[in-house]
Order: sequence, then C-alpha cells, then structure tokens
Amino acid sequence: MSRNQKQAVLFVALLCLDLRTHVGSAPICPHGHTGCHILSLADLFDRVIQHSARLHGLSSDLHSEFEHFFLPSKNHIGRVYRKCHTSSILTPNGKENAQKLAREELTEVILKLLTAWRDPLSQLHQSMAHQQDFNSFSSNKALELSDMVHELRKGVEKVTEKMQLLGMISNSVNGLSSSEALLPASESGEAMSDYELVYCFRRDSDKVQNYLKILKCRIVPEHGC
Repeated sequence: MSRNQKQAVLFVALLCLDLRTHVGSAPICPHGHTGCHILSLADLFDRVIQHSARLHGLSSDLHSEFEHFFLPSKNHIGRVYRKCHTSSILTPNGKENAQKLAREELTEVILKLLTAWRDPLSQLHQSMAHQQDFNSFSSNKALELSDMVHELRKGVEKVTEKMQLLGMISNSVNGLSSSEALLPASESGEAMSDYELVYCFRRDSDKVQNYLKILKCRIVPEHGC
C-alpha cells in the first residue's frame, strides 16, 4: 500500500471515529472500509441516554452552586416554586403513567421539552456572565448546557427518524416550532429569575432522562432493560 493510500485510510478511520462520538450524527461510511458501521437503534438510544445523564448531572451541579451562593443570603426559598415555563407541556406523572403513553406521544414530549429550553439557557448564560457572584467557569456551565440541549435534541431526532424508518412509530411526531420556544415568564408576566430557571431545568432534564429510558425499554426491551 502506497503512502497516499495509507493516509487516505487513516483519514477515513478518523472521520468515522469523529462522527461516532456525536450523539446527533450516525456515521456515514464509504463502501469497502471496515471498522465503521451505521449505529443501530439500540446504540442510538444508549448515546442519547448517556448524553441526557451528563446533561442532568451538569444541571444538578449548577443548581447546587446557586443554592450555595444565593439561598443563605437572599432567601429564595418559597419563591422558586412558581410554574415553570414548560408547565404548559403536558408530561406524564411518574414511571407508570409514562409507560402508558403512546410511543409517539412520549417522543413528542421529549422533543418539546428540549426545544423549550434552547433559548432560556442561552439567556441564562448571558445573565450570569454579567453578575459578579459567578466566575466565568460557572457561567460557562449554562452555555455548555445550552449546547448540550441542542446536541441532545438532534440525537433524539435521529432516534425518531430511525424508529419511523423501522415502522415502530408513525410519522406524526412533531416538536415545538421555533416560534413556540418562548422565553420563560411567570404567570404574572414577570421574567423568571436565574435561580428559578436552573431549578426548572434540573427538573425537566431529569424528566427527559427518565422518559428516554422508558422509551428505549418499550422499543428495544432486549437491550439492557
């Protein structure tokens, strides 16, 4: 094999490896190259579930930081339990009710929750960046969450497409349109505080993670359920 051929093979291998590390992208492999394959539905589910676990873990870390900096001095307790901006999205209460929901409906709930958090997390990062209470590392967590939500949504869309292609769900699944992903506000119209945003996101990221696990076990129960 010539030097140029070896370099071409190495490039293809690195390309496949890079594509397989992204939750929203299934690898596209040239014909004739081994070691690079299209991800199965079970693999796609595993990747989005792992990504959602990291997302929820990071949201919990940020929530703990807010509690450390704000609750002792500013007494946010009792003011953070107003309805979250995602309260209009009907979500199943508990594992049993989630299991009863149609596959299409549960998938749609996940997509709606992820879409509804796109702009608010970007807003949160901008707000935190202008506060002296937070260092750049803390404020960048909000930006990282925003990027992770975007990647997770792309991954769930890829899972949805795969399920539709395999005839496991209908083609009727829809998330929120961009015009519906509104910035959060309380019932009185007052903008939610940063702490309330973090509190609500931690709650919703936990829901997304649990719903993905339930959906996987209903679609591919033979893989780790």
